[in-house]
Amino acid sequence: MTELLVPYQLTILVLGLTGGLFLIQLAVVDIIAIKQKHPPGVAVTQDPQTLLFRSNRVFANSNETVGILILVVLFAVFSGTHPGWLNGLAVTYLLSRVGHMVCYYLDQKLLRSISFGVCYLSLLGIFISGMAAWLS
Repeated sequence: MTELLVPYQLTILVLGLTGGLFLIQLAVVDIIAIKQKHPPGVAVTQDPQTLLFRSNRVFANSNETVGILILVVLFAVFSGTHPGWLNGLAVTYLLSRVGHMVCYYLDQKLLRSISFGVCYLSLLGIFISGMAAWLS
């Protein structure tokens, strides 16, 4: 590992674990679709009361944030953000995605929204930490 990346090892681990989390989410939605005999290629019925809809939204919501995560992490690392801040915010992102996933599967709307808010704030924090490195 290059010297530049050593302080950010935890953030790199979070990126890998996030990929693993997405693999789990993909497997869950596929298994539920197969068990419910949902035809491949057919849109999922927009019914938040069904587990198939919620599991599909879990995966879609995760995909909506992962591009942002990658961009702001790269920005922060190459800007020389304080590793403690970046590592902590990256772990917060991952834990909030896990919380969001579990709350969505269990149809816990308020907790799901709180988890998403924490996810958003962690991404914003990573971006701000990158900006702070540029301004200091």
